[in-house]
Amino acid sequence: MKKPAALAAIFAAALLATPALADDFPSAISVSGEATVSAAPDLAQIDAGVANDAKTAKEASDANNAAMGKVLLALKGAGIAEKDYQTSRLSLQPQYGQNKSTGASPVVGFRASNRVTVKIRDVTKVAGIIDTLVGAGANDIGNISFEVTHASKLLDDAREQAVADARRKAEIYARAAGVTLGAPLSVSEGSAPMPLFKSRMAVAPMATPAAVAPGEETLSVTVNVSWAIKPKEQ
Repeated sequence: MKKPAALAAIFAAALLATPALADDFPSAISVSGEATVSAAPDLAQIDAGVANDAKTAKEASDANNAAMGKVLLALKGAGIAEKDYQTSRLSLQPQYGQNKSTGASPVVGFRASNRVTVKIRDVTKVAGIIDTLVGAGANDIGNISFEVTHASKLLDDAREQAVADARRKAEIYARAAGVTLGAPLSVSEGSAPMPLFKSRMAVAPMATPAAVAPGEETLSVTVNVSWAIKPKEQ
């Protein structure tokens, strides 16, 4: 069993060793800075579809193929490049009825549907394209979204503002703690810009001209910065 004097010597040695360990790990203040920038979207994306019901699978499929063919021709006629529209969903499903006497659910017909995703690179034409699709026979239009394609370049100024915001916060903490800021030890970017909105709407074949408001997209950036700190000079 160690004597009290020996235990005291071990404890004193541990205290003396602590500052040496601390010297290997510089003290720091870590904060997040934020900044935003607003921009008008330059790309829109919509989904358009046609659905057809018939007694047989072939009749439903043939009618649906013809209907989608008209939609695709209308897109081409509206100046949409072939690379900017793509089939997103194709289905053929039986439709069931109800036999009240037996409780069975017999097949009474089939529904064929086809959906296409369309990119519109001139957002001022979105309403016109929707009207064109409806006029061509599209009976299900939705999932409208707007996007800023050059978001990263627009965010460059916001990145500088976010670092300045981080420094402002760090200086507040440094003053409160009685220290001064040194050089930044690390800088990393956090969040990424998000789309303005994505919504779904159903458009009837005889709908009035579509009213679409692209608005502005608010892009945000967050940076995480660690600053070295040092004792305040007297």
